[in-house]
Amino acid sequence: MDLVIRYVNKKGEVIERFLGIVHVNDISALSLQKTIYDLLLDHSLSSSKLCGQGYDGASNMQGRINGLKSLILQDVPSSYCVHCFAHQLQLTLVALSKKHPDVNNFFDVVTNTLNTIGASFKRREILRQYQVEKLEELLKSGEILTGQGLNQERGLQRPGDTRWGSHFKTLEKFLIIFSSIVNVLNDMQQDSLLSLDRFAAKNLLGNIQEFEFVFLLHLIFKMLLFTNELNKALQKKDQDIVNAMRLLDLAKIRLQTMRESEFEFLMNEVYSFCGKHDIMIPKMDEDYPRSKRKRSGVSYLHHFSVEIFYAAIDLQLHELNSRFDVVTSDLLLGMAYLNPIDSFANYDKDGIMKLAEYYPNEFDDNKLRDLSFQLDSFIVYARMPHSKFINLKGMKDLAIVMAETKLDQTWCHIYLLVKLTLILPVATASVERAFSSMKLIKSDLRNSISEEFLNGCLVCNIERKVFATVSNDAIIDLFQSMKTRRVQL
Repeated sequence: MDLVIRYVNKKGEVIERFLGIVHVNDISALSLQKTIYDLLLDHSLSSSKLCGQGYDGASNMQGRINGLKSLILQDVPSSYCVHCFAHQLQLTLVALSKKHPDVNNFFDVVTNTLNTIGASFKRREILRQYQVEKLEELLKSGEILTGQGLNQERGLQRPGDTRWGSHFKTLEKFLIIFSSIVNVLNDMQQDSLLSLDRFAAKNLLGNIQEFEFVFLLHLIFKMLLFTNELNKALQKKDQDIVNAMRLLDLAKIRLQTMRESEFEFLMNEVYSFCGKHDIMIPKMDEDYPRSKRKRSGVSYLHHFSVEIFYAAIDLQLHELNSRFDVVTSDLLLGMAYLNPIDSFANYDKDGIMKLAEYYPNEFDDNKLRDLSFQLDSFIVYARMPHSKFINLKGMKDLAIVMAETKLDQTWCHIYLLVKLTLILPVATASVERAFSSMKLIKSDLRNSISEEFLNGCLVCNIERKVFATVSNDAIIDLFQSMKTRRVQL
């Protein structure tokens, strides 16, 4: 288990720092709570000062009664927990694929295709060769341009329920290297020595070269494209919860717009793709030949396209609304009332006061009264034409400006409320980066590295900007003073 703390420094900047990684034998909530408290104590940090907590969706973390977040809330009632937005976003797609049979079958075909090709080094090498040939062909025809960072080699990536953005990356690559995948499966169908492999290749070819599959490939990719922007934004260290909510609303609006007016545009993209890859385009005004799927007066394929288009988007919107129901909570609404966008257009004093009441350890009755007086003066000042609060883009900008102009001392209670808003994490991106760093550090050559040494290497690797400010002379002096050495360092 690794622990990252989030705080606001004296300059009003949101900072996330990696504290360390700890090996836990017992993953029960009580054991994890003790481990966290011990790690905080090792760094002279008090658990009573916690103002927020964030985890993934594991049951031992999110349990309402005996989960880790509930145990910490019992000790520190103001340490509110926000489920990692990026994980919730991923779960909306997982729910879509599990609740809609056609989408579920679609991802089964994609996964089986990638597994079949990726299981053999020879097939992966053939796939690369076909990509090279296709690239050379496109360059000669002038359809693509050369340049730094362009035309990167595309590999295979399998989608994972818990890997952020993995479904989007998988479908993006599937679209780009579709012709190479078809060529590999054709070779496999003709040249494979095993009849089972030939049958698998024939079956997969039949599936991915059907109009229904191509339509779903473009539909799901387009839906994921809208939410992928939100997914990438959530992985920024300084992302605040108010901006995350605004990005979530934007994703919902784009999905709704797609539902209302972009069906024909999507169909044109599907037709173009089918024509480019020699996939038969059925006539939408004719009945489908399979008698069980015929619809009176309407062809099956037309009915399928329209039905799944609206059903998939409606289900995705429903999942976004249900999983992100915290939007309607007093806590997050109170934070939105402090948002400086458009000269505090959403300002609501009563809502802000209600937000402050959620932090009784910080705001007693006297401080609440003072906060009320400060808000009256602050909003007038902030909306003045020459105020430095004009054209701010989010809560983090508000904190920085207040710190720079020393207004954090004039309106100290408002600044405290802004800091409490910024401290609440919206994603566990920093924690995920720590696990990625651990894979780089604990390699095959260092697989017996001790936990203490691993933790030290991780801190130096993850917080490299901090250590870059430490001079070599200071490090030498420290090691020299640790014990008597034969050689002067």
